[in-house]
Order: sequence, then structure tokens, then C-alpha cells
Amino acid sequence: MLQALKHRGPDSTGFAVYGPPNPGDYVMRVKVAEREDIERGHGIMDVISGRIAELEKRLDAHGANVKQKDEATPYALRYVMSHDGDTAAMAANIEEIDGVEILSFGNGLELIKDLGDAGEVAETYQLNDFNGTHAIGHTRMATESDVDIRSAHPYWAFPYNDVSVVHNGQITNYWLMRRQMERKGHRFMSNCDSELLAVYTAHNLANGVSLDDSLRRSIEEIDGVFTYLVATKDQLGMAKDTMAAKPLVLYESDDLIAMASEEVAIRAILPQEIDTYDPYDEEVRVWQA
Repeated sequence: MLQALKHRGPDSTGFAVYGPPNPGDYVMRVKVAEREDIERGHGIMDVISGRIAELEKRLDAHGANVKQKDEATPYALRYVMSHDGDTAAMAANIEEIDGVEILSFGNGLELIKDLGDAGEVAETYQLNDFNGTHAIGHTRMATESDVDIRSAHPYWAFPYNDVSVVHNGQITNYWLMRRQMERKGHRFMSNCDSELLAVYTAHNLANGVSLDDSLRRSIEEIDGVFTYLVATKDQLGMAKDTMAAKPLVLYESDDLIAMASEEVAIRAILPQEIDTYDPYDEEVRVWQA
């Protein structure tokens, strides 16, 4: 589906994929450099080695038991671990390391994003072998932020595990709401307005707000022209602003729910004649994953 949308922009591609939930283990996807850092050289591999060593030292200090470590690229790592302590405190301590960013941390969610089109990223991270229940993704052309992994979608935000967001549009009160979230203790890793939606959603869910209510609140509290998708470990949700200028095409059957900004993406996996539905009259909708 994402490869069918390559014309929207080949700068970066991201996937938020959900494997079978394992309450006893956490999966952490972490970035220790940008890809352009590798291309520049100048001793960057020694720097990366130092960052990884410090990261693993802090995992050990917080009592994390690392069961598996994978390196898809020199700058992207995947850890499977058990941890009984304060995961938010551990994540914050890890991100204090210069150049280190946690992409996702959860029981089911794994967030993979990199520069290049969907085919390149999926091959690099061996996503064709991934088994799971649901996923959301995004392919991007940078317009108001940098071409780097930090600015690529989807976005995740702690302290709520297993939440991911992709977004099409522009949030006009981004800086106002970002400052409000920062005053509540939330962190931002980019200057992309889409990250606000992940932080906003994570804040609401962590404070007992249902996904449906969070989506409805966002229409009242967030200004701009937007359509966005949210995934959690067991739900998918969408919301659009009241003008509904950014499209969302939906296919739904007994076995499959597929959504995209263009019908061509749905036809990439369902080439037979189908009836699609563009829910112009629905501002919010939630599905059980």
C-alpha cells in the first residue's frame, strides 16, 4: 500500500507494526545516529559504539534484562527485554545520551522508519517476515521539517506504551499545544507537528481517557486541517477536522480493514472490483484491532 503512494514523496517511510502482545516482555526500537551521519564518516562508528555501550550500561542500571538484540543497520537497534521498574524513567534516562532516540517501546508495537521508499525500508528491516495483527504506515515528502529519521512518521510517545500516530495535514496551533504538553512533562524529539498528535494521544490515554474520547477532544482542541490515524495494541482510530479537507478512503470487510489517503493504495492489495467508502460525514471512528 505504501509503495503505491510513493508519488506522495520518497524522502522517508515508516511502519508501526503490532506483533502478538507479550505482557512479560518489552520491545524497544532505538536509533543511535542519523543515516546521514554514517555517510559523512569521520569516526562516526566509534561514536556509535560508545553510544550503544552507554545505552546498555543504563539498561543494566535500571534492571532491564536484555533477552535479544538485533541490529538492522549500524544506527538502528532492536532490544527485547524484561523490566519490572519505571519504564518511563528508564526511557528518559536513555534519551539523555547525545544522539540516542527511542523510536518505540511497548509490549506489541515496533516502530521502524528510515530514509527511502517503502520497498527499501521493508527490505532493510526484513519486514516481509513480520507476523502481527495490524499496522499503520506513512510515506513522506518533507515540506516544513528536515529529511531525516527524526522527522519521519509514524510517531510514538511515552508514557503510554504501544501508541502510534500518522497524520496528513497541518496543525496551526502546534507550538501553543506543544508548550502545554511540555509543561506537563512530555518530551518532543522533532519539530514536526505530527509528533504533537502522538504526545497528545499518549497523554490522554495514560490519564484514563478512552481512545474515542481522545479523538473527539482533538477536534475541539487542535486547530488546522488534518486527518490522522492512531493505533494501540488493540484498537485503530481515525479523526479529521470539521472541514474534512484531507481525504481518507476506507475498505471494510469481515476479515480486513484498510484505510489510506488515496484509493490507489487499497487497490494495490485488493485489485478486484470493490466498493470503497470515504467517510466524509464521520469525524471520528474507532475499530477493535
